[in-house]
Amino acid sequence: MGRRRSINGKRPAEGQYINLPYAMLKSPAWRSLSGVAIKLWCELHTRFNGGNNGQIHLSMNEAAEVLGLGKATVQRAFDDLQAKGFLVLEREGNWYHRRAHEWRLTTKPMHVRNGKKIATQDWRSWQPEKTKRGSETDPSASSVVPFENPKPRYGSKSEPVRAQKQHSLGSETEH
Repeated sequence: MGRRRSINGKRPAEGQYINLPYAMLKSPAWRSLSGVAIKLWCELHTRFNGGNNGQIHLSMNEAAEVLGLGKATVQRAFDDLQAKGFLVLEREGNWYHRRAHEWRLTTKPMHVRNGKKIATQDWRSWQPEKTKRGSETDPSASSVVPFENPKPRYGSKSEPVRAQKQHSLGSETEH
């Protein structure tokens, strides 16, 4: 006997879940997210009900309290998710009117009056900034040994490394 399904085909005991496709998990954007940003991203998904994308409410204060994190840490996570294309601020909240920001998850479709929009998946276009590595960053910091000893700035004139010979081979000698 199979598992029971509801009228709409869902298994009621399992509830909702977050789809994590390998393409997203292996993307540079996902791999560069902080652990806190991933935790916040999961919390935002728990507030998605299938028809409220673009109107997902979560304030920084509430996120800090629910996740047990500091407000500055949560703010950096929100910024990280937005910068890497996982989250879009649709409507800014207002402290005086007690209204939280309204967020859109780019991994979920957004419903509109005349139909259903597809998920924008903005994270696909994010690429890390190219940074130079090794000797490309600063040529003066190379590990190549100089050909001659550095000249002193102060003090007496430096002497040559080789001692001068008194007599050289084939020098003039009296016969």
